[in-house]
Amino acid sequence: MIPVIICGGFGTKLWPVSREHKPKHFIPLVGDKSLFQLNYEALRSHFKPEEIYVSTNEDQVELAKKQVEDISVENYILEPEMRNQGPATGLIAAFLYKKGLKDEPFMIVQVDDLREPVENFIKMMLDCDTVARRESKYITGGMSTDFPVMGVDYLIKGEKISNEGSVGIYKVEKFVWRSTKEQTEELIKQKGVLIHTNHTCMTPQNMLNMLQKYKPEWYEPLMNYVNGSELKNEYVKMPAGPIEDVTQQVHADGESLVVELPFTWFDIGTFETLHEYLKQKGLYKISDNIVDLNGKDNFVKLDDANKVVALVGVDNLIVVDTGDALLICDKRRTGEVKEALKEVQKRKLSLT
Repeated sequence: MIPVIICGGFGTKLWPVSREHKPKHFIPLVGDKSLFQLNYEALRSHFKPEEIYVSTNEDQVELAKKQVEDISVENYILEPEMRNQGPATGLIAAFLYKKGLKDEPFMIVQVDDLREPVENFIKMMLDCDTVARRESKYITGGMSTDFPVMGVDYLIKGEKISNEGSVGIYKVEKFVWRSTKEQTEELIKQKGVLIHTNHTCMTPQNMLNMLQKYKPEWYEPLMNYVNGSELKNEYVKMPAGPIEDVTQQVHADGESLVVELPFTWFDIGTFETLHEYLKQKGLYKISDNIVDLNGKDNFVKLDDANKVVALVGVDNLIVVDTGDALLICDKRRTGEVKEALKEVQKRKLSLT
C-alpha cells in the first residue's frame, strides 16, 4: 500500500486564518501541530518515510518540506497548476505508474481529515490493499449516520465482498448526489446508507484504465507524461474538474466498492467542525482576555493575545481576528465564509 497525502487547496472556508500562501493544512489548528503533520504522524505509525508520498502544488511544496523534513523530495507529486482533484488524482496514478509502481495499490489521504483511532485507519488501509490487488474496481470510503448531513454525497452499500476478520468492504448498490434536507432525511432511513467520505484506493494501472474509459481528456495527457512529455505541457490540457466527474459514472456502472470506515472521521472543513473537534478533545480553552457574558457555544480565535474581546448575550458565533481581518459569523453558516472571501477578492482588498 502506498499512502498519498493530498494537500493542494487553500481552505477558503477557514479564511482569514487560511490564506493562499499559508493554507489551513499547514497552520497549527490542533494544538501546536498542523493537519499535515498530524496525518503524517498517523501514517508513520506503520509506514516508513520513504513509503509515504505527498501530492501538492509547486506553490506549497516548500511549506510541506519545512514541516516534515524526512520525506524524500522524490516522493513529492507536484501539480504545475491547480486544476481540482480530478486531474490531481490522475496525476498521482500516472506518477506512480511512471515510477514502476503500476500494480501497487495507493490510497489518497485527504489532509483536512483526522481519523481516530489511528490503528483502525491503518487496518482499513491494509485490508483495502488486499482487495485492490484482486479487484480492478474503484474503492472509496463511507460512514454511517443517524442524522442528515447536508452538502455531501451518499452511497448505499450492497453485498459484502471482504474476508471475515477484515473491515467491511461492500459493492456499491447506488450513488446518491447531494439533495434537499427533506430528501436526505428520507434517504438515511434506508438500510445500508453511508456518507461518501472518499479515501480513493486502486492500483495506478486500474486508475488509468478507469480514466481511459470515462475521462479520455484526462487520460491522454497523463499517458503523454508517462511516455516522456513534459508534465507542465500536458497538465494544462486537462480540463479542471472534481474526481466525481468520473466516479459518478463508475458507481452507476457497478464498478465501485465502498469500505465502511472503522474509525471516527473528522472533516476539519469549517470553523464549526474545527470548534466541535477541539471541544470534544478538550483542546478549546477560553483565554483570560476573552469575556463571554451570558452566551453559549461561541468560538473565538485571536492572533493577538493582548487584544480584549467581549461578547454579551450572543450564541453560536465565530469570531476570528488575524490583525488585518476580522470575521464574525453565525456558526451554522460557516460554509458560506468562502463567499465572503470571494467578495473581498472582488473588491481587490489587500488580503492574501
